[in-house]
Amino acid sequence: MTDALGTLGHPEVGSVAVSLGLLAVTLATGFVLAHLRSRAARTETALRAELGDMRQRLARAETLLSAEPQVIVTFGGARDEPEIEGDLGAEVALPPGRRVLAFGLWLQPQPAAAVEKALDRLRSRGQAFTLTVATKTGRHVEIEGRPVGGRTLLRLRDVTGDRLTLAEMKEERARLVAALEQFRLLMQALPHPAWLRGASGRLAWVNPAFATAVEVADGIAATEGSLELLDPDRRAEMRASASAGEVFRRRLPAIVAGQRRVFEVVEAPTPSGTAGLAIDISELEETRVELRRRTEAHRRTLDELTTAVAIFRADGVLVFYNHAYQQLWSLEPAFLEQEPTEAAILDRLRARRLLPEQADFRTWKEQFLDAYRAIEAREHWWHLPDGRTLRVVQSPNPEGGVTCLFDDVSERLDLESRYNALIRVQTETLDHLREGVAVFGSDGRLRLFNPALVRMWKLAPDELALRPHVERVFALCRVLHDHDQPWTALKQAVTALPEGRTPAGARMERPDGSVVDAATVPLPDGATLVAFSDVTASVAMERALTERNEALEAAARLKDAFVKHVSYELRSPLTTIIGFTQLLGEGATGPLNEKQREYVGYVVASSAALLAIINDILDLTTIDAGAMELDLGEVDVRGAMEAAAEGVRDRLAEADLRLVVKSPPGIGSFVADEKRVRQVLFNLLANAVAFSPAGGTVTLAAERRPDAVTFRVSDQGPGIQPDMLARVFDRFETGSPAARRRGVGLGLSIVRSFVELHGGTVDIASELDAGTTVTVAFPLNGSAARIAAE
Repeated sequence: MTDALGTLGHPEVGSVAVSLGLLAVTLATGFVLAHLRSRAARTETALRAELGDMRQRLARAETLLSAEPQVIVTFGGARDEPEIEGDLGAEVALPPGRRVLAFGLWLQPQPAAAVEKALDRLRSRGQAFTLTVATKTGRHVEIEGRPVGGRTLLRLRDVTGDRLTLAEMKEERARLVAALEQFRLLMQALPHPAWLRGASGRLAWVNPAFATAVEVADGIAATEGSLELLDPDRRAEMRASASAGEVFRRRLPAIVAGQRRVFEVVEAPTPSGTAGLAIDISELEETRVELRRRTEAHRRTLDELTTAVAIFRADGVLVFYNHAYQQLWSLEPAFLEQEPTEAAILDRLRARRLLPEQADFRTWKEQFLDAYRAIEAREHWWHLPDGRTLRVVQSPNPEGGVTCLFDDVSERLDLESRYNALIRVQTETLDHLREGVAVFGSDGRLRLFNPALVRMWKLAPDELALRPHVERVFALCRVLHDHDQPWTALKQAVTALPEGRTPAGARMERPDGSVVDAATVPLPDGATLVAFSDVTASVAMERALTERNEALEAAARLKDAFVKHVSYELRSPLTTIIGFTQLLGEGATGPLNEKQREYVGYVVASSAALLAIINDILDLTTIDAGAMELDLGEVDVRGAMEAAAEGVRDRLAEADLRLVVKSPPGIGSFVADEKRVRQVLFNLLANAVAFSPAGGTVTLAAERRPDAVTFRVSDQGPGIQPDMLARVFDRFETGSPAARRRGVGLGLSIVRSFVELHGGTVDIASELDAGTTVTVAFPLNGSAARIAAE
């Protein structure tokens, strides 16, 4: 071959090479084609086998689909239209075709909305679901949806047999769960405490109202803490009722949030324990008690009325009567307590001749008892044989029956007659009054006048009889007193609006020298009374009395000035006299004989008495001027009493009197001016000594009370006249002439001034021929200190 090729030229070699290449390609292509044909034959054989299998599966699927009533809806095909196959039969009666997807046509609104939401979740998120719903005809349909191979499959099947029973049980369970939830929410929202107990009697559940009642945050805290609302004895009774299978019902008290409340408690046994409810009826009980109280008060009020009241039921039986009713007819209480009928009462009253005389009593009684069928009140007037006149009112009751009111108007009719007579007397009285009277109506026109008005202002009765206006009347009066101010004020009082009507007055001095007082008085009916009084004489007397009072006040001021002047002018020389007299008595200037010493003693005693009087006058003058100052300190009560008693020893001996000083042990002390306290006690003792008979007893007693220290001075003198008691503390009141020593009448006045300066009180009690007791009280509450500070 090589040699042959070597003998060929280059063109022939190229042709041979091309031919060989083509031959190789042809052989390779035939080989590949044969291989592909063999593979295609095998693939076709496999596809034919798979197609046969798919046909078998499709046949089995169609067999399964036709085995039970169902509707298959497929979403996601080439046309994006749902493919609907199958039927549920005439019993379910679903809408045909695509209308089966309009769930609202054959389902209730709530399940239809649930199916639509589940289908939307299936198509958007591939979330499978299975729902059992009831159609409007009452049939149950199971709707199942799931994604299958990129498509969405919805299957609707009729539920029968066990599945129907299960579906009904599920519905019943859902209904019971919903009802239980509603009941739970109701119990939670109920404002009354509610609870459940287990078989052991412990709390298993309580609502918020129970937790609030036992003052805890929630029901868990109440159950865990076994906090009970009722006391143990009541719970024991409730357990006993539950053990007997009985429902416990009773009104029981309980403490809720610190307050006593009343509950209507009901606890019923259950298979697993008990269930209870406590309804707060506190307000109901309070209302019931209040109603009972008001009813009793109403009955007591009716019983106190002077109007006779009788209440009858719808059948005519007496159910209530007051005391006035029993007295009006003089009926026996035993008869009324038997609850007789009104007809029986009328028969008894007729037998006793207490009813109006009637020609046909039977007809009259029937007409009277016809009020039980009336709807409006009826009024009757009875003229009884005994001369009484009764106003009888029959008023129908809302709940049936009649209330009868018997009002004895005999006295009222008599009063009306007397009133008319009184009006006539009043008219005659007004006509004879010295004061001029005019009554103007609410329209300002004259309604009434008396002759005195005509005489006082010289008016024409004929013109006044025409009822002129107030302006015209006052214009006629201005002829005698032409000043605007008083007439304007009177006119405003007469013509003012009702709410602005107030009394007004004016005084008018007329040119003729007479003085007239005018006053207005608003009357209840809107009228106004204007009265004119001639006060010329009283004004003259008033002026005279005023001038006299001014003269008396000037005399009093002159007397006070005189007393002050004389007191200060006498005290200095008197002190000198006392000093020199004491020197003479002591023999400092030489010895004195017995007679001279006696005379000096009289001078000293008289000078001391005069000095005491001057000092009293000065003290009163200082108090009147408001310049008296108290020297406060601790005052020993017993010491002050003994010091005052020592001051009157000589007077006691001279008058043959016995002094008794009484005070409880440990009476202590109090805050006051000791000097003034002694002066008060001395003056009281001196006054008692002056009025005590020889051989008598003067008592000085002290007592400590919670608010004051009191001193009591008693004598056995003749006592004080009742008309003198109010003046014994006045200045210069010397008292009874029977006094052993008659002073200038300043002792008791000094006592009252000093005690009141301490903030205390003075009381005097006297009985003729039995003595006098003066009691002074010094306060312990710091009044004296406050008064001294002021």
